[in-house]
Amino acid sequence: MPTKEEVLKALEGENLEEFGLKGTLRDITKEVLLDEEGNLVLRVLLPKRGAEDLIKIKLLNALGDFEDLRSVKVEFFTPGAPQPPPRPAGPQIPTLGPGLPQRRKVPGVKRLVLVGSGKGGVGKSTVAVNLAAALKERGFKVGLLDADVYGPSAPTLLGLKNAVVSVSDEQKLLPVEKEGLKVLSIGFMLPSEETPVVWRGALLMKAIQQFLSEVDWGELDYLVVDLPPGTGDVQLTLAQNALVDGALVVTTPQDVALVDVKKAVSMFEELGVPVLGLVENMAYFVCPECGKRTEVFGRGRVSEYASKKGLPLLVRLPLEPALSELSDRGEPVVWAAPESETAKAFLKLADELASRLPVR
Repeated sequence: MPTKEEVLKALEGENLEEFGLKGTLRDITKEVLLDEEGNLVLRVLLPKRGAEDLIKIKLLNALGDFEDLRSVKVEFFTPGAPQPPPRPAGPQIPTLGPGLPQRRKVPGVKRLVLVGSGKGGVGKSTVAVNLAAALKERGFKVGLLDADVYGPSAPTLLGLKNAVVSVSDEQKLLPVEKEGLKVLSIGFMLPSEETPVVWRGALLMKAIQQFLSEVDWGELDYLVVDLPPGTGDVQLTLAQNALVDGALVVTTPQDVALVDVKKAVSMFEELGVPVLGLVENMAYFVCPECGKRTEVFGRGRVSEYASKKGLPLLVRLPLEPALSELSDRGEPVVWAAPESETAKAFLKLADELASRLPVR
C-alpha cells in the first residue's frame, strides 16, 4: 500500500505543459486522503476549464504502478471557489472525475475496436493490421484506421507507402483499399515517411475527430483502430467522441511491458471502454528449421495478470522470422502465409473477437 508521500512523489512525474503552466500534478493536488483499505481521494485545483479529462489521463499514468489502490476519486475545485469541507476517505466508486461527453457511433460502422498497448515496441501495429486482415478473411467488411499519428505503420505493413487519399463529392476522405480492406492513415497525408508529425494536443484531437466523422467508410462490420502506444490524447479523444465497442491490449511477456499494460487497462476502464482481453505477442520462438518452440522471454506473467484482472488471454502469438520479413515487404502474414502458425493465431484472434462482438 503506498503512503501519501509516495502518492505525491508519483504525481511529480506528470507535468502541466499542456496547460501552459510550469510544475507538476503534485503542485495542483491540494489534499490527499488515503484509508487503510486503499481508497484514495485527491482534491485537485483545476488549472483550466475543460481540463478534467486530460488530468484523469495524467493521474492514471502517475498512479498506474500502485496495484494496492482499491479506488481513486478526484474532486476538482477552481481558483477562488471554496473547497469542500474535509471528510474521511471512505469507499469510493472507482472514477477519476465527471462523466465523458455523449459518444456517437462512427457512421456506417457496426463495431469499433481499439488495439492499444502500454508501451511501444510490442508489435501493436502488426497485431492491428493482421487482425483486420484476418477479419476480412473471415468474410467481414473491415476497415483499418491507423491512429498512431506519431508512428504510422499501416502504409509500410500493407505495402501502401505511395498511396494517395482522395476526397468525395461530399468532401469526405475516401480510404485506400488493399485486398478489399479499407485503410486510412496519417501516413498517407505526409510528404514522405521521414516527415515527423509535430502536433500539440488540440491539433491532434481535431485530426482524430476528423478521422471519425469526416471519412466515408461505407458500410463496415468492423473498424479496427491502431492506437499510439501508452495513454494520452488520442485515446481520450476517441473515448470522448466515439462509441467504442471494445479494446484489445497487446503486450510481450517481459515485466517491463506488463507494467505499462496495467496502466493501459486501467485507462480503458476509467474511460468506460470494455477491455475484451489481452494479446501476448512474441510469446515463444518457432525454429524455422525444426519447428521447436522456445519461450525466449519466459511464461506465466501475462496469464497470471489476466487471471487476476478477470480478463481473457485471447491468443499467444509466436515470434516467427517470416512475420518480420513479410511485414517489411508490406504483406500481412494472414494473406501471404496463411498456413503459418502466426497466420493461424491471427485467425483465431479474429474468431475470438467476432464471438465477443458479433455483428448483426
